[in-house]
Amino acid sequence: MIENDVWAAIDVTRTRTADLLEQLAEDEWRRASLCEGWTVRDVAAHLTLQELTLGAAIATAFRHPGGVNRIIRESSRRRAALPTEVLIAQIRATVGHRRHNVGVTFQETLIDNLVHGQDIAIPLGRQLEMPTAAAAVAASRVWACRGTGKAKVFDSLPLGGYRFTATDTEWSAGDGPELTGPISALLLVLTGRPAGLGQLTGAGVEALTATVPARHDRTPLGRRGADRRK
Repeated sequence: MIENDVWAAIDVTRTRTADLLEQLAEDEWRRASLCEGWTVRDVAAHLTLQELTLGAAIATAFRHPGGVNRIIRESSRRRAALPTEVLIAQIRATVGHRRHNVGVTFQETLIDNLVHGQDIAIPLGRQLEMPTAAAAVAASRVWACRGTGKAKVFDSLPLGGYRFTATDTEWSAGDGPELTGPISALLLVLTGRPAGLGQLTGAGVEALTATVPARHDRTPLGRRGADRRK
């Protein structure tokens, strides 16, 4: 996919996420997301903060000293105080924009939207379709960034020594016992969401599941949990 196609997929995902949020009952907004310590409302608020300028990021850092993890956590929770209809409108307002936060690329914006949409939908038992080609681009980016600074925004599972193969698109990575399934489920696992394991088959599933400690039932919102993100 070229960059314009990725932005188009981001727009589709933003629209679908906003549509889903409009369907939620008040109590669902208060429910826990897949991200440990974060409600559905918190994650939705986080999705409104994807176009921060350098000036806005600096201003936020002054309001919430303590590093980037704390900045992300506190700025999202501050935004979460807004009415639900405002949060939905702000997500919709990003559709058609081609801006991303300082320090990341459009690929990280894609990952954010694809994965955080599932962080909202899955614990609520709701369906949120993930564009297959876009999910493959996101999975490739996540795999390529393992061990780098960008990988720190994900709560990592021990993925070394496994082979991941998609059944709905031509995508695979790694070597070892295989985990096979939809690219959307693979992307969840690659970004530290054990919730994706239930959709996978293969010799690697049982082995990887056995290495996932109980604390991974929910994923800290980044490797920036209580003070981590994603």
